[in-house]
Amino acid sequence: MTAPEQKRLRNIALIAHVDHGKTTLVEAMLRQTGVVRDASTDHMDTLDLEREKGITILAKAASIIWHGVTINLVDTPGHSDFGGEVERALAMVDGVLLLVDASEGPLPQTRYVLRKAMARNLPSVVVLNKVDRKDARASEVLDEIYQLYIDLGADDHHIEFPVISAVAREGRSMMGVGMPPEDADLSPLLNTVLQTIPPPSGNPNAPLQALVTNLDASDYLGRLAIGRVFEGRLRLERPTAVIGADGNPVQAKLTSLQRFVGLGRDNAGHVDAGDLFILAGIPTIEIGDTIADPSEPRALERLHVDEPVLTMTFGPSTSPLSGEGKFLTARHISDRLRREALGNVSIRITSTENPDVMEVAGRGELQLAVLIETMRREGYEFQVSRPEVVTKTVDGALHEPQERITVDVPSDHVGTVTQIIAPRRGEVIEIRPGETGRSIVVFEAPARGLLGFRTLLLTMTQGTAVAHVEAAGWIPWAGELPHRKGGGIVADRTGRATGYALDNLQERGTFFIEPGDDVYEGMVVGENARADDMVVNPTKEKQKTNMRTHAADEAIKLEPARELTVETAIEFIAADELVEVTPTTLRIRKRILDRRARERAAV
Repeated sequence: MTAPEQKRLRNIALIAHVDHGKTTLVEAMLRQTGVVRDASTDHMDTLDLEREKGITILAKAASIIWHGVTINLVDTPGHSDFGGEVERALAMVDGVLLLVDASEGPLPQTRYVLRKAMARNLPSVVVLNKVDRKDARASEVLDEIYQLYIDLGADDHHIEFPVISAVAREGRSMMGVGMPPEDADLSPLLNTVLQTIPPPSGNPNAPLQALVTNLDASDYLGRLAIGRVFEGRLRLERPTAVIGADGNPVQAKLTSLQRFVGLGRDNAGHVDAGDLFILAGIPTIEIGDTIADPSEPRALERLHVDEPVLTMTFGPSTSPLSGEGKFLTARHISDRLRREALGNVSIRITSTENPDVMEVAGRGELQLAVLIETMRREGYEFQVSRPEVVTKTVDGALHEPQERITVDVPSDHVGTVTQIIAPRRGEVIEIRPGETGRSIVVFEAPARGLLGFRTLLLTMTQGTAVAHVEAAGWIPWAGELPHRKGGGIVADRTGRATGYALDNLQERGTFFIEPGDDVYEGMVVGENARADDMVVNPTKEKQKTNMRTHAADEAIKLEPARELTVETAIEFIAADELVEVTPTTLRIRKRILDRRARERAAV
C-alpha cells in the first residue's frame, strides 16, 4: 500500500456504555453504504447470548467504503467483564466513535472505555445518540461529556472533538447539537470520520511488524489469527517470523491471507501497513504475538489487560444423572477451555491437583457465567465450583482484590443500594444526584462481596439499576463475609419428586424442583429458611391406606419453583457445593453426595 492508498483507509472503534447504540449505529452504517439491506437483522451481535442479553460480548470487525475510502469498523463490548475485548479492539484502530445516550449521558462504562481510548491517545468523534427521545437533554449531556474528558486528564487536542447528533435506529445524523431532519442520513457522521480520524501511519517499505489481537478457527484452514499490520507488508508467499511471549522468533509460513470486506473476508496476496488481516498457517500463534520480518525480527508491545479477580473449577460431572450432554469427558472440557484461553486474553486456565479438574480465572462473574452458558449450548456437560477471589501476599499479609462499583439508580432506591452493600464490607465513596430523578452511588468493596450483588441489585430495584465494576487495587483480607441466608434442602435418596412430599416441605423453604423431576442423594433441591442444611425425602408418596380426615383431601398447592440460571446458581452455592451443568438442566449438588461421608468430612 503506497502513501496515497494509506490515505484511503480509516480504522475506528465504536465505544460506549451498554445499550447506548454502538451495534445499532454499525448496522445503520452498513445499510447506508450498501453492505446490507435487511434492517431487521442484527448482523454484528451474532451470538445467541448477545441477542438475549442485549450486550456485545465479542469485539467484531466489518468494513465499509465511503467516498472511495475504506473504513474498518470495530464494534466493542461496553461491559468491564469483557475488557480484554476492548483492549484488543483499541489496538487495531486509529480513532474512536464515542456514543453517548442524549438522555442518560455518560455512564460508568462510558468512563471505562474512554479512559482506555485516551490511554492510547486516540482521537475521538462524539455522537449524541437517541436525540429523538422525549427526555433527551443533548446540550446538558454534551457539557457532562466535556467534564468527563477533563476528569480523565484530557489534553486540549483530546477535548477538541467534533460533535454529531444522531438517531442511529433510523440512520439519521447532523453536525452539532440538534434534531436531524427527517430526510437526513449518516453522511455528516461518515464525512466527519474521514476528516477527524487520521489515516494509519506506518511505512509499507519498512521491515514487517504485525500484531495479533484476536483468534478464530476454520474447519478448512485451522487456527486463524486476526490483527493489524503496523509496519511493512505482510505477504502470503513470503516466510515470516512469529515472536511469542518468550521473545524468541520462530520461522513460519502463511497458507492463507485475507482482509475484511463488508461483513465478509476476501483473499489477499498481501496486506500493507495500517490495514487489518486474517491469516492461517501458524497453528501455535497466540494473541499478543508479533509477526515480523525473519531477517530483522522486532517485537511489538504485547497486549495488557486487567488481571483476573475470580477463579472457579471446571470438571466432568460425577452426578448419578450425568450423560445428557454430547461432550462429557475431562479431555473434552480441558480442550474446550484451552481453546477459550487462546482466544480470550482475559481468561486464564491452569491445572489442579486433580488431573480431571481445571481452574479458570476471569475478570468477573458475568464473564465466567457467559463462558459456562456458551459451553452448555455447545453440548458440554460438566460441573463447576463456587467462584473464589484471587489472592496474593503483600509484605507477609494476605491481600484480596478490591473493586470500585458505580451504580446508576432511581433516587428513591439509593437507600436500597446502601443496604445491599453494607454487609458486603462496602464503603460509600460518593453519592451525587443525576438527571431525570436518578442518582449515582459510588462505593468500593472486596471483590468477594460482589458475588450475587448484580442479581440482588436488579431484584431490589425492579431492574432499574445499572452497575459498573472496575478494579481498584488490592486490600488486606477483609475477613468473613456473609453469603446466602439459608442452608440447603438436600435430598436423601434417588427417585422422582412428588407433589405430596414437596407440599409437606414447602413451609420449610423454597424449592428448585417441580413434582416429577428426578433427584438423587446429595442433590440440593431448595433453600432452607434456616441457616443450616436440612436433609429431606422429596420422593415420599402418600400412603394409599391413609384414612381421610376431611370429606375430601385438600388440593396440593405448591409455590412455583425458583428458576435457576447460570448466574443465580453459581452465586447461590456454598463452598461444599457444585453446579451440575448440562445442555438441558442446571442442578445444585453437594460435593460429597453420601450423607454419612459428608458428616464425617465435616467433623
